[in-house]
Amino acid sequence: MKLCLFGVPDLATLRPGKRNLEDPRLDQAHQLVEAKKKTCVQLDLLGEEDLTDAEAILVPVDRRVDLILKDLELIETRLGRTPPELEKSGLLKLQTALESEQLVPEVALTDDERQAIAVHAFLTTKPIVAVNPGEWAQLDALLLRAYREAGFISYLTVGGKENRAWKVRRGCTAWEAAAAIHTDLQKGFIRAEIIAWDDFIACGGETGAKRAGKLRLETKTYVMQDCDVVNFRFSK
Repeated sequence: MKLCLFGVPDLATLRPGKRNLEDPRLDQAHQLVEAKKKTCVQLDLLGEEDLTDAEAILVPVDRRVDLILKDLELIETRLGRTPPELEKSGLLKLQTALESEQLVPEVALTDDERQAIAVHAFLTTKPIVAVNPGEWAQLDALLLRAYREAGFISYLTVGGKENRAWKVRRGCTAWEAAAAIHTDLQKGFIRAEIIAWDDFIACGGETGAKRAGKLRLETKTYVMQDCDVVNFRFSK
């Protein structure tokens, strides 16, 4: 996930670059299932110069208004160039909402208006994670919160070479999730063996969950749940 650090205070030790997303649940799985290594989801932390490339923005709560002002500037510039009527209508609605500190996804637009303004890269269309001063001390928890608010979940594969967390969009299907590992798994998808996280923990790991009958076989339309423990059956 690409996460922009916007206005992050110097006291926070976050810097642009690669960073592991430390999830306590992966640590628990690693304690319960033997594997050679543990592999976390990787975050790409971006500087402010890469703001438009980000999938989500991490910002101090008192700097959130700066993102709104950037969008207002874009709207004012575009309105000054006499846009087509549908685009103008959508921009005026956005302008009114942003001046009340509403964000772009919260604005009621018609489908045509939304299509007319889609060309513009408004910053507040992205998930914005506003951070209170005291939260900067708990960076791992903060990054996990940003990951979730950006619309991502993780599933786990366990045993053998590694216990690993895989990044997928919330609401994705098992068939879509298989591609996070390799497209061959998606192409040859047969079934997903699923153990729900709560069952995995309650039964003391994968072996105990299987013995307790908690492993389910799901089809490609199954909607993945956060921290499902998964093994994909596929044809080569």
